[in-house]
Amino acid sequence: MDNKKNIVLIGFMASGKTETSRELARRLGRERVSTDEVIVKREGRSIADIFAQEGEPYFRRIEREIVLACALDNNLVIDCGGGVAADEVNFNALNKTGITFYLWTTPEAVFRRTKGKTDRPLLNVENPLEKIKELLAKRDPHYRKAQYLIDSNEDNIGRVVDEILTIFSKH
Repeated sequence: MDNKKNIVLIGFMASGKTETSRELARRLGRERVSTDEVIVKREGRSIADIFAQEGEPYFRRIEREIVLACALDNNLVIDCGGGVAADEVNFNALNKTGITFYLWTTPEAVFRRTKGKTDRPLLNVENPLEKIKELLAKRDPHYRKAQYLIDSNEDNIGRVVDEILTIFSKH
C-alpha cells in the first residue's frame, strides 16, 4: 500500500477513535496524531481544565490550529476530537489530504463507555445520556459527511481496523 493519504477518524466521544487509531498506526507503521492529545500537551493541562478555565470557544480555536496543521501533512493516522467535524473549515481541510471515516456509535454505547468517568467535560451534567443524545443529534449530520461510515458499536477494534484497511487499500 503506497497510499500516502492521511487516515482521518471522526466521530463522537467514546466511539473508539483512540484505540482504532493506535492499531491502524501500528499496523501501517505510520505516525498517529490525536488532536486532543496535542492540545493537552501544548496547553499543559487537561481538556476539562481548558473548558473550565478558558471556555469552549478558546478550546475550539486551538483545535482548529492543530487540525489545519495536521491536514498539511500526509501519511498520518489522525484521531480527531469529537467536535472537529462540526467545524466546516476543519472538515474540508481534512478531506483534502485524507480519507475520512466516521466511527458511528449509538448514544447508549457512548453512555456505557463513559459512565462514571469525569474526563468528558461536556458530559459532567445531571443527565449524561440526554446530553449525549442532544450532542450526537447536532453532530451526526456533520460526521455523516465523512467518505465512509464504520459501525463501531460492538467494542471490536480489530473488526473496525480491518474494515478501514480494506477500504483504504482500494484508494
